[in-house]
Amino acid sequence: MIDRLNIRSTVAVLALAAIVLGVVACGGSSGSSSSAAPPATSSTPTSTPTSSGGGEVSAAAGKDVFESNCATCHTLADAGATGSVGPNLDDLKPDEATVKNQVTNGGGGMPAFGSQLSEAQIESVAKYVSSVAGKGGGGSSSGGSGGAP
Repeated sequence: MIDRLNIRSTVAVLALAAIVLGVVACGGSSGSSSSAAPPATSSTPTSTPTSSGGGEVSAAAGKDVFESNCATCHTLADAGATGSVGPNLDDLKPDEATVKNQVTNGGGGMPAFGSQLSEAQIESVAKYVSSVAGKGGGGSSSGGSGGAP
């Protein structure tokens, strides 16, 4: 009985440590993209004005948001990101609605960014990720554990 209790306690502590590590690694940004490198002129779609105010929705802007907030946790070849805390987005190939929901609400170990990023930033990163995931010449490494982005 004592051994079973010790094993459960150890597993619980390890699981909590993994969650804390994921939150610290993915959630450490204030949403500013000022330190991101300028977007490469690759296969990113053109911009579209947003109805929510607070910026322009574009895949190029989304790349900046991704590099500043997501690259430390996720692998995405187009962004040169090799994070291994969250799932490999080149393998997952999420659609735009899935990315927007996951970034806004979090879940599966990922923190929510709905209060840290503007609606335009979330829409831009969703547009960017869904348009390049699996197309950046990568996708062979399997970063992180399953689940949504």
